[in-house]
Amino acid sequence: MLCLGIESTAHTFGAGIVSSEGKILANAKDSYSSATGMIPKEVAKHHEQVKEQILADTLKQANITLKNIDIISYSHGPGLSPCLLVGKVFAEKLAKENNKPLIGVNHCVAHLTIGTLTTQTKDPVYLYVSGVNTQLLVASHGRFRILGETLDIGLGNALDKFGRKAGLGFPAGPKIEQEAKAGKYIELPYAVKGMDVSFSGIITAAERKLDKNSIKDICYSLQETCFAMITEVSERALAHTKKQELILIGGVAANKKLIKMLTLMCAERSVRFAAVPTAYSGDQGVMIAWQGILEYTNGRKTPADIHPYQRTDEIDINW
Repeated sequence: MLCLGIESTAHTFGAGIVSSEGKILANAKDSYSSATGMIPKEVAKHHEQVKEQILADTLKQANITLKNIDIISYSHGPGLSPCLLVGKVFAEKLAKENNKPLIGVNHCVAHLTIGTLTTQTKDPVYLYVSGVNTQLLVASHGRFRILGETLDIGLGNALDKFGRKAGLGFPAGPKIEQEAKAGKYIELPYAVKGMDVSFSGIITAAERKLDKNSIKDICYSLQETCFAMITEVSERALAHTKKQELILIGGVAANKKLIKMLTLMCAERSVRFAAVPTAYSGDQGVMIAWQGILEYTNGRKTPADIHPYQRTDEIDINW
């Protein structure tokens, strides 16, 4: 059984094809970029412009046609409403024209399940760090339970906010990582509150230092401070749950400095650490396709709709 997955929650429009055995056949995407950040209507316009080409590239990679597809899935939320609508309408059109079943899936849950598929982890603590999301989760009693999360903005969005102020453009995360390589530490606020973290005050403090400090030093210190915070709460989650695996997922999972810090912490606890491969860390259609397989083959049906504010812990695990 093959599933075509359509991703369009935020700045990326992607499509992927996955088999029911977990074999990834294709992965194509195109991401909106800007010097000023995301304007939802502009991002949706980008998705409209690239969707047909992304679909064509995906089918070409897999060397199949839509006739070979058994299921079509799309990300129904959470995300930016104009962007979600592009993916939903496109997926719905393809499903109707080709007489294929359609299923909407939760974008965040898809990040979790593509992580376990690609890393072969069994029952991990999930550290989910992306633009909007910064969460620690475990699967328990039929739901993904949130042990801790950001109290304000996600780490990816926090870095992008600083990047706009510093003139680094959007997305800023990779540029901050590059600048940080030649920087040294300067003090920034450290905000861990139990199992939760807060980034807004750190970003404000970093922005105020732009006139007096090197951009390289600020980028280095931002990474050191924010990554130390989420490493701390990850270690506490492992101690609390006594689980033997930690998996890093989401777009920020591509950051090599964060991977290094988490690897060291897990080694000291004799816990297995895994980071989702870079190709599947950011938003992409493969994870939507795999989640579609999991839910459809276990009997879930969803009406074609969007859910811009749906949380990870609202989804019943039926697979």
